[in-house]
Amino acid sequence: MPDVQKKVEEIYQQVVRRNPGELEFHQAVKEVIDTLGPVLKKYPHYAEHKVIERICEPERQIIFRVPWQDDSGEVQINRGFRVQFNSVLGPYKGGLRFHPSVLLGTIKFLGFEQVFKNALTGMPIGGGKGGSDFDPKGRTDAEVMRFCQSFMTELHRHLGEHTDVPAGDIGVGAREIGYLFGQYKRMTNRYESGVLTGKSPHWGGALVRREATGYGAVYFAEEMLKTKGDSLAGKVCVVSGAGNVAIYAIEKIQQLGGTVVACSDSGGVIYHERGIELDTLKQIKEVERKRISVYADIHHDAKFIPSGSIWDIPCQVAMPSATQNELDGTAAKKLVSNGCIAVSEGANMPTTPEGVRVFQESGVLYAPGKAANAGGVATSALEMQQNATRDAWSFEHTERRLHEIMIEIHRACYETSAEFGATGNYVLGANIVGFKRVAEAMVAFGLI
Repeated sequence: MPDVQKKVEEIYQQVVRRNPGELEFHQAVKEVIDTLGPVLKKYPHYAEHKVIERICEPERQIIFRVPWQDDSGEVQINRGFRVQFNSVLGPYKGGLRFHPSVLLGTIKFLGFEQVFKNALTGMPIGGGKGGSDFDPKGRTDAEVMRFCQSFMTELHRHLGEHTDVPAGDIGVGAREIGYLFGQYKRMTNRYESGVLTGKSPHWGGALVRREATGYGAVYFAEEMLKTKGDSLAGKVCVVSGAGNVAIYAIEKIQQLGGTVVACSDSGGVIYHERGIELDTLKQIKEVERKRISVYADIHHDAKFIPSGSIWDIPCQVAMPSATQNELDGTAAKKLVSNGCIAVSEGANMPTTPEGVRVFQESGVLYAPGKAANAGGVATSALEMQQNATRDAWSFEHTERRLHEIMIEIHRACYETSAEFGATGNYVLGANIVGFKRVAEAMVAFGLI
């Protein structure tokens, strides 16, 4: 075993050397490969085929210029990315993120996580990710349209329903997907609806897609609690963020009998002791696109905490659903001391390694994002199925399939953690399940 761990550490150091400065990517790789020692010991042929080394290297990295013109006639230049990470299980699948913080390392970390997340769904999809440092906030619809058209003018040559199928992510919703698909159709002269997911249900999108990531993360939390003979009913919960993931996590928690007392955006935290009023939150964030501080102007018994930490608010269940590394070791200790018993990640890698260690050592049920928030991409794959068959499924049917997929992901992670002597360690379980599914295909395909 020491020799195996030494080999794993050598692989990690090689990744760091070959990808300097990409700290989020380094963090994502280390989190996965640190759990793979027992797998390499049990299945030594993975090491012989250098599967880990190959998984850590994207199949293709695309960087391109995105010129566009704003409403005042000034030319703007942004940078676009698409990292096609691994396609052994199916076409590349993963979202596009439009946010000023986007760098190549950001997209690589997200793409790497996506490989394992997609494998966990059991659906025939590979892993990829893309985006741009463009910020849609404060831009008019016309400016967003012109940017999306320029972005897709370059990206379209790398896409296809059997090649690469992007979806939305931070900054990319139904509006952006519509503009992107319109330009793809214009450039290719094909109504290839399966080339993008997250579309409006009016023109090929799946019902439940908007809700899927938040719903899925809650379903996973419920399954974890069941292993302890417990449930979300009656639990006090906090959900960071105020986008699609957070809003629909709150909705599903309420449906299952829990009470969400706090949510947040980049400006601060709303604390509403009697429970967040979902209709108000949806009106502010989905219709008016305003800051969450407005909530306290409507509900005077709620409190807005500027630049506050949502993790200081006592709860039994926490769902980090905003962005990467938002929950550190100090915040994790605060949650534990306040009685938190379960954490289910709605965002990608929102908990730092120190935070994860605190949860695991404290016996908190902890679900990593690659497992807990896989409901979004699972429903994207269901959307691809509908597009391929020219079919349209009901909300109830699609949600039932989502629920079944999340139950199966939980079962696979839990049973695998037990198989490798760490029952309830969902990080180890998720990483090993995803890795084995990808590794088996890579070995079967030969040296690719």
